[in-house]
Amino acid sequence: MEYLKQILSSHPEIQFVSFMGVDLRGNDTDEKIPISVFIDDMNELLKFGIQTDGSSVVLHNIATLNNAKVEIIPDLDATWFVDYNFDYMNDENNMPVGTLRIPSFLMHDGKYVCSRSILKKSVQHFKTTLMELMKENKNILEQIGVDNLSDIQEILLTSATELEFWVKTPEDKADEEKLSTSQNLKEQYWKRTEGVVRTALEKTIWIMEKYGLNPEMGHKEVGGIRSTIGVTGKQTHIMEQLEIDWKYSDALSAADNELIVRNIVTDIFNSYGLEVTFAAKPIEGVAGSGKHTHLGVSLKLKSGKTVNLFSPLDPKQDYLSSIGFGALMGLLKNYEVVGPFASSSNDSFNRLKPGFEAPICIVSSLGKSVDVPSRNRSILVGLIRDLSNPLSTRFELRSPNPLSNTYLVIAASYQTMLDGIKYAVNSAKTSTELEREFSKSSLDDAEYLESSRQYRSEEDVFEHYTNEERNNLFGIPPATVWESIKLFEQFPDKTNVLLSGDVFSDEIIDSYKAAAIDQWITELESRIISDFTELVRSCFKLHTSEDVSDLDVVMWEKIHKLRWYLMKDKIDEKSLFTEIRDAIKDKNYDLVSQLQLKAYEKVRELKDLYHTYKRNLF
Repeated sequence: MEYLKQILSSHPEIQFVSFMGVDLRGNDTDEKIPISVFIDDMNELLKFGIQTDGSSVVLHNIATLNNAKVEIIPDLDATWFVDYNFDYMNDENNMPVGTLRIPSFLMHDGKYVCSRSILKKSVQHFKTTLMELMKENKNILEQIGVDNLSDIQEILLTSATELEFWVKTPEDKADEEKLSTSQNLKEQYWKRTEGVVRTALEKTIWIMEKYGLNPEMGHKEVGGIRSTIGVTGKQTHIMEQLEIDWKYSDALSAADNELIVRNIVTDIFNSYGLEVTFAAKPIEGVAGSGKHTHLGVSLKLKSGKTVNLFSPLDPKQDYLSSIGFGALMGLLKNYEVVGPFASSSNDSFNRLKPGFEAPICIVSSLGKSVDVPSRNRSILVGLIRDLSNPLSTRFELRSPNPLSNTYLVIAASYQTMLDGIKYAVNSAKTSTELEREFSKSSLDDAEYLESSRQYRSEEDVFEHYTNEERNNLFGIPPATVWESIKLFEQFPDKTNVLLSGDVFSDEIIDSYKAAAIDQWITELESRIISDFTELVRSCFKLHTSEDVSDLDVVMWEKIHKLRWYLMKDKIDEKSLFTEIRDAIKDKNYDLVSQLQLKAYEKVRELKDLYHTYKRNLF
């Protein structure tokens, strides 16, 4: 404690301390404590934390109005960092004022109830169980090239995320046709960054280096259009998609680091007058933003050597070790209960559609031959491997988006991977035998995987299969938040995998479901229908008697009829938007989900019709 006081005293620019807890939606707390108060009460604050009102965090059905007290307990084992305010300089040393942010846990009624605590428990459960499996099945050590259990110093769970996001000048409206054309022509992908976007991106990477986050790459993504130069000589009409990657870390630090990076990106780009959005699908008809999440497991030996548990002893002979195959099979078999954590918002399902390299099928790819690593971008889980570097072998989960709760995605992934590892180890099957089961057709029986499913495809699943074939082979993917949340009840055995080791609990899952449903309904009723209504009102008749053709009249009649169907009530018939509102009021969520999909379909039809109508006018 004295050492910490010395550090804080020698850095007068650090004026505040903030305990960073993370609720079940992935929101982080930021309650500032003046540095003088923190130093005076340091021992008590670091031991017991601070209290907050449960209404300020997303813990549905846990922190209720009649029992709302939540404690924020600092994590003394985590990496702390200073969040600098570059708009506010300290008078003593002319440094930006900083806030010491301490990753923390949320506690309610004596129980940890936050995303960070769930991931921490998942990591510990994985390590403990894997060590027990190796003790009980000594043959597994031979398969991974380890002589004795006593040689193992530590089990390492490593993760990393790739963050995509859009930036634009404020108040600019997206031109979907121009953006779509630019995307199809690949005009922006890997293009040289220019002007203020280049400056903001380079400064972001530089600051990430200063934080020790080890940035690896920043570049343009496929979405965007070329900016213009205004009369002042500055760039205007900026609309670009970018990606930033940084080095992997242990699972908990990887999730913490992502929050740091998101804040850095937002602050830096905002300081250059650019808006940032981490939405999964901010612009319809154009590439959305993903957050590919990498998952690996390795051993650190007392000799200092690192052994990747997913890599086979001979990478030219096998794709994966038996543990690697077990992990992949577990993740895919149980993905129905991982998916709701990766995709639980209206926005996320706008992204998960065929044609935009966004995965909708529970399927993976190994490669068409063992000596050629797969680069199939249409699948859910990618196998990343480098024949010259066995330590690089890992899985890439492609479904999360920038606003997915990374803590829960990683926790659920490791829980399901562990389930498959248990099968692989206890069955004592070789890599070859497990590869055979993993590569089964939907007509083959299997000991662990589901008989009616196929889990491997080396083809583009969107080009090679029809929609009906995809559904039959890989299962019908959820299309709405409600369909996704219902999966917990539809697959109770898979939900029990999450509960293993008391990592998740029924209370936590019920709270997460309630929060997702609440957000789904609120957004649908107060934002989506409102936006659709404005769109309907903006579609008005443009032709006059002088320039009208028969086609114009017919087209307008179709448009006008569709406008009435969507939002205009009659005495004996309700509009689609009113039907949705009534179903929400009745809590008939099955019907809400069906009507939501119908609304999306009809609004898309309206936009296409109106675009064709306008194009035919002088």
